[in-house]
Amino acid sequence: MGNGGYHAVAIVVGVAVGLAGVAFHLGVEELTAAWPALLRDTLGLSGTALYVAAALVAAAMAVASLFLVRRFAPEAGGSGVPEIEGAMEGLRQVRWKRVLPVKFVAGLLSLSSGMVLGREGPTIHIGASIAKAAADVTKMSSEDMRGLLAAGGAAGLAAAFNAPLAAVLFVIEETRRQFPYSARTYVGVILASLASAIVTEQLTGNVPYMLLPASALPHGMLPAFLALGLLLGAVGVGFNRTLVWALDHVRSLGLASSFYLFPLLIGLIVGPLMFLLPEATQGGEVLAVQLATENRPLAVLAVIVLIRFVMTMASYSTGVAGGIFAPILALATTIGLTFGAGLETLVALPENTHVALAIAAMGGLFAATIGAPLVGMVLVMELTGAYGILVPVMLTTIVSNMVAQRLGGRPIYEILLERTLAIEAEGQPVPRRRFRLRRPRSDLTGMAAATLPAANLPAPEIAAADAPAAKPET
Repeated sequence: MGNGGYHAVAIVVGVAVGLAGVAFHLGVEELTAAWPALLRDTLGLSGTALYVAAALVAAAMAVASLFLVRRFAPEAGGSGVPEIEGAMEGLRQVRWKRVLPVKFVAGLLSLSSGMVLGREGPTIHIGASIAKAAADVTKMSSEDMRGLLAAGGAAGLAAAFNAPLAAVLFVIEETRRQFPYSARTYVGVILASLASAIVTEQLTGNVPYMLLPASALPHGMLPAFLALGLLLGAVGVGFNRTLVWALDHVRSLGLASSFYLFPLLIGLIVGPLMFLLPEATQGGEVLAVQLATENRPLAVLAVIVLIRFVMTMASYSTGVAGGIFAPILALATTIGLTFGAGLETLVALPENTHVALAIAAMGGLFAATIGAPLVGMVLVMELTGAYGILVPVMLTTIVSNMVAQRLGGRPIYEILLERTLAIEAEGQPVPRRRFRLRRPRSDLTGMAAATLPAANLPAPEIAAADAPAAKPET
């Protein structure tokens, strides 16, 4: 296939991913609003009856999501980004015929239940699966297929956040070890992201998804952003380690009893919280904008930080389909606002400083957890439109990434992929001390990059090692 044909396929993939991404986004929004309205407004429930009904509905959605994943496509559990990185490295297979419907429906159920999960991971996985379908239909070579997987994933991110430039950079930085770099594949990524963004903007509008205008601040405030970066570097490392700890313990619980027990419990908790404390539920993109434009007290913000941290760990550990981009950004926003509120008790701050700190915190926590500082900087700018504070955002983001490196932090998607492969290779629970199968090497970012063993059987990022192994497709 010539360059023209390959690029034409990339454009078609981008358009298809844009349509699928918008459908997924709108579906989650509609279902998230529909079932609470049905209980409260249509059925007229209130008080204890409302909370009990909400608990049952959310629990049913969570359990149904996990059932679809475990029964039909174990690799569709969790974010999906590690699966794509593994496929680009030749360690995983993308079985798009089952991943596409399962990821879409299971993701729709889990995100709409109110669990603290993001839609960007599923959309990236859906995008890469569409790309694999196109590669199979056109009988692409292995290298072209890997390049098209990256293009489909980038198109998925562009559709999820309407951030095409960050999507391209995500491929460059996050999949730096797996992407088959060439002019042909690189242009394909750009074309797919661009096509997806055009479709997304045409259907949903061309407004930054988390619009938070912030004016430029005096350079005398830069030490505050540096301090915020120091804090977020440590938080990011703690976030990743806590997430793995939670995954381990939930998996142990599942092996000892049932893998549906924990999702059932989280659903029973999340349902009533949709009415009692909505700040503790859902991905958090809308919450982040809401909090940044309000003036909540320091104590309230601190409580929201703690609750969302716990709920993010609990929700992702269930094994249902759902990402962590949005929860990370929402958590970061709340941390930035809490930091600003605390700082203001000591010194007077210029107007809009709280908003600027919240925006910078998004880039900082993203860089510390995902290990992609450049993507964090650009993604935050595209999401918020706050180009006036680019320098403070860059400072917080790079300092956070440096601190995470210094503390031994590793990119979360690499950890999750290595964990999946380790569980799969041994066929039994793997203690944390054995996740690092070989001595890690450092890549161009300075973050440790693990050398991974080859594996071809699908498994979710958390607890499906006990499921019967599927035979590879021929």
